[in-house]
Formats: sequence, structure tokens, C-alpha cells
Amino acid sequence: MKRLAALLLPLALAAALPATAASSGKGPATIAAALEQGARQHKPVLIDFQAVWCYSCYFMASHVLNGTEFKALESKVVFVEADADDPDGQAWMKKLNVHFLPTYVALDEHGNELGRILAERPRDKFYPEVAAILTGSQRLDKLKGDAQKGSLAAVAAVLDDYQKRYAGTEGLAWFDTLPPVVKNVADKDRDVALGRQQLLLLKAKAEKNDTAIADAAKHVLAGRIGCLRPYVLDDLLSATASLPPEEKRAAAAEQKEPMQSYVDTQVLVANPPCADIRSGVLSLADVDAAAGDAAGEKTILDRAIDMTRGKLGNNVASDRNLADNLRVYLVRAKRADEVDALELKLIAAYPNDYVYAYRHGRNLVENGRAQEGLPFLEKASAKAYGANKLQVATYRAKALIALGRKDEAKKVVDTVVAQEGKTFPEAAARLRQAVG
Repeated sequence: MKRLAALLLPLALAAALPATAASSGKGPATIAAALEQGARQHKPVLIDFQAVWCYSCYFMASHVLNGTEFKALESKVVFVEADADDPDGQAWMKKLNVHFLPTYVALDEHGNELGRILAERPRDKFYPEVAAILTGSQRLDKLKGDAQKGSLAAVAAVLDDYQKRYAGTEGLAWFDTLPPVVKNVADKDRDVALGRQQLLLLKAKAEKNDTAIADAAKHVLAGRIGCLRPYVLDDLLSATASLPPEEKRAAAAEQKEPMQSYVDTQVLVANPPCADIRSGVLSLADVDAAAGDAAGEKTILDRAIDMTRGKLGNNVASDRNLADNLRVYLVRAKRADEVDALELKLIAAYPNDYVYAYRHGRNLVENGRAQEGLPFLEKASAKAYGANKLQVATYRAKALIALGRKDEAKKVVDTVVAQEGKTFPEAAARLRQAVG
């Protein structure tokens, strides 16, 4: 989830088809169509927000959204995939306040939200969570009612629901409506206190208040947050990045031991309970870097590279999530020759999507090898669509300019902006700015 920056297909098809669909592709083409079908059939709608570049979505496709449990789920809901690079997908992400991928949002037959799941999950966690969400639109109302009566478990559950919807201010306002006798007791409960700190963190991020972000993040990190640790740690490191060097190092050093323990027990193990392995590895590397521990940073990257290679063997198509994780670890470790070799294998393994040809071409351009990079970017351009077409065009134009072909670069930019600029005006503006 994390570096979306920050996805989906059964393994048997992974080498031949774009990794953007977990199901058979016979479902509704749009969310609007899914809602119409849900209304006709009196079924809830489950939206899978994903993208072709989302490594977490690769995991869900290969390890979770398949098999008998997925077929059973499809019989109970109208399942629809929403591409984050598609205009319709982006519009619904804004409407439903979706901020990262994958996110699974369940709506009832009338379009009211039942609940959502953020980020990848192991199979044994995902399906029970979905089942709980699909129990009905009265679930949240009942929890709020129970909270008013003094159920601390219900208070914590409601706060968690607001946190998943990025509704920090709204959630804190709801907490303030509880009877004083409930609030006074609830605020001393460990889970409730953690839930409130998570909402305070969301509120601080919305206000772009680094001091408040750092304070809330530290409180959250001191709690039992499980697989959320890398994401909250990111918030802390970002909020403290502008501090004086000694204060920045001290803030990072405080988090090194708990983050190391998290990686050792929850991530780099045979059956990791936290599915987002990449975020755990990179967050520990980030902590080491911020704390000034270059040796520690190298150690965790080398360890992750070796373990991932051991699981993949020589077949990068055997698990796209792991293969893409390996690519990122190698990039972070600055092992350029190994990155080049792996990216060529990934291009061959997934010839029908733009992602790896684009990344390889971009890397070559950024390293002063525009002549080598341009053919890969042209190949990527033929497969790109929507928002990602503008990204590919940025590096095609940069390559052409580096080769002294500025008129061709201008033509590339003008053509893509004419095609996608009205739908993605901000991205189009960034494209023009990037190439002058």
C-alpha cells in the first residue's frame, strides 16, 4: 500500500495479461453500472480501487482475490474494479475520499457506504472483514448506539471506522457527542485512546501541522497498531524531516528498535501476518537512514533482497508482488546493474502493460542514457492510457530533448495533452512544466 505509490491477476495469466483485474473481467464496466445492477438485484456493491502499478494489488490478485472464497463473495455482491488512472476511477476516488491503493469500499444497494478495507490483507483476514462489513447498513448505527450506552468496544470500533474513511475531524466531533460519563471512562481505555490519536493524526495531516503530526504519530506508534506501523512511521519521519539534524536523528532513533522488532516478527518471516512486506522493509531502511545508521540501512535491504530472491527463484512471473518488491529494494540499494537486468525480465514477463517498459526507460533517461531509454518509453506509450499516458510522455519528451530533438518532444507533449489534458488538467500542467 505504502509506496503507491503509492494492481491484479491469477498467476496462470500473469505473464500474458495486464495486471489490472482480479476477476474474469465480465463484471460491470463502471461503478455506476455496478450500482444499477446492485439496485436491480438487491445486492451490495464491492468496489476494488486498484491500478496497474500498485504492488499491493498484485499481492491481492495472486494471493487473496481468487479461489472458492472469492467465488462465494462474487455471488453475494456486485464486484467492480475501479482503475485509479481512469477518469471514472479517479472521480469516484475523490467522491469516496479514497487516498491509497488498494482500497475496498462496500456500498449498499442504494449507494450508501457500509464500510471499507484499506491495504492488502492475508486471505484469512480479508474475507472475515468483508463479511463483517456486509452485515448491513445498520452496523455503524448500532455501534454508535452501543457507544452511547457505554460500550467501550463500540466506541473504539466507531473511531476505527472514521479513521478508515479519513474523517478525522468528523470522528473527533462524534466522540464529543458522547455522554460525559461515557467519555470520562472511554478516554482511559487503551483502544479508544489509540483511536482518538489516530483521528488527531488525520486532522493534523489535513491541517499540514508538522508539530501536531509528530506528536500524534508518536502516541499512535506507542500503541498496539499492528500492520499500520510503517505508514504511521512515514508520517513521523516526514513531519520531523525539517528539524535540526540532531533532533531529527533522535526522533528516528527512538523508533528503530520497535520497527526492527516489527520487521523481524511480522514481515520477514515464513508466513508474514502483515501482507505489505515492502513497506516494512523500506520503513526500517528509512529509520536507519534518518538515524544516520548507513550500515543498518544496507543490512535490511540486503536481507530483504536475499530473502525475496530465495522465494522467487528464477521465475519473476511466479509472484509479481515479490518481483516488484525486489525491483524496489535493488533501486533503493543502488545496485544499478541488477536493476537493469531485473527490469528487462519484468518487461518480458508482462509485455502487455506499460509499467515496466516505462520504468526501465525512465531509469535510463535519468541516468543519462536517453538513446537507450527512448525505445522503451515509446513501447510504454503504446500501452499507456489515462493519467499514466501523461507520465510516460514526460520522459519521452525528456529523452527527445536530451537527444536534441526538441520539436519532436513538443509534438509528443501537444498530442498527449490534447488527448488527456481536459480530463487530467493538473497532470497536463506538470507535464508541460517538466519539459519546459
